[in-house]
Amino acid sequence: MEREIVGYLDRGELPLSQEEAERLYRAMAKARFFDEKAVTLQRQGRLGVYPPHRGQEAAQVGLGLALDPRDWVVPSYRENALLLTVGVPMRQLILLWRTHPEGWRFPPELRVLNPFIPIATQIPQAAGLALAARYQEEPWVVATAIGDGGTSEGDFAEGLNFAAVFELPLVILVQNNGYAISVPRERQMKNRYVAERAEGFGIPAVVVDGNDAVAVYLEARWAVERARRGEGPTLIEALTYRLGPHTTSDDPRRYRDPEEEARARERDPLPRLRRALEERGWWDEAKEAEWTRALEEELAQALEEADALPPPRPEEIVEHVYAELGPDQRMVYDALKMGKSLEEAWRGR
Repeated sequence: MEREIVGYLDRGELPLSQEEAERLYRAMAKARFFDEKAVTLQRQGRLGVYPPHRGQEAAQVGLGLALDPRDWVVPSYRENALLLTVGVPMRQLILLWRTHPEGWRFPPELRVLNPFIPIATQIPQAAGLALAARYQEEPWVVATAIGDGGTSEGDFAEGLNFAAVFELPLVILVQNNGYAISVPRERQMKNRYVAERAEGFGIPAVVVDGNDAVAVYLEARWAVERARRGEGPTLIEALTYRLGPHTTSDDPRRYRDPEEEARARERDPLPRLRRALEERGWWDEAKEAEWTRALEEELAQALEEADALPPPRPEEIVEHVYAELGPDQRMVYDALKMGKSLEEAWRGR
């Protein structure tokens, strides 16, 4: 049976106020701006390996704008657009992708965990955080995101089953960009949609046009409200496409058809939403230029602040791991603080 894919822009619909629509577009434009600049910085040797999110802004921003300051975000490594949307400063992300310890210390007023690098490990953590909301009788919702490849990991299944059994206030965004690094969807799963996996655990799931920011935002808002009412978890599968490489170390030309990429660019989420705003007289070149100038100034300030920080102290590498240092961490910390190398520290154990 054919499944409904929720979308609005293809039908010429924009069921948002001008304020909501502009907010959605500005957040997406900011995410795209940062992503393009981050790739340039990496090529200049000013950032480490970086995972571009170009093409996936609608999915991440739509989820981010559906949350409020009470809610928690548990991201994986590609959720820079989501992090920017919920208030993580550009400076913080620059330092994070420089692997500077200061980049790991997110502003305390933001309910955001550091990005998870191991695939799917954020899902059980997000479920645990949602369980904490239940125990503490707090009204927060936990939002997490994952790629389609990560849904084949055991952690994904365990986290979803746990969330379903305990009816936890959890929203799971699956960014189905068609590839698990280089492996296409049809070679990694028999399901046509990841949503079917969630429904197997008893979790309601919706499939949306992941390049339609309006659709993602409205479905995410519904899922967040549902979770806050105590009705349990929801999975949102956003069908999208990664327009860039898996990371700046990847070359997608080795495994993707150029014609496939060309078709995907025709559905780039940013110009799709901009056209819808322009048709209604809600956006124009003057607004675009003004917003771009503001983003340029924000990035320049972020880079200035990031560049002004001193290099990290060697011992900082273990300071953030545990609330209290264990014996091995303490030994390494003390040795590094005295100017010894890691090799000397371990030799002296």
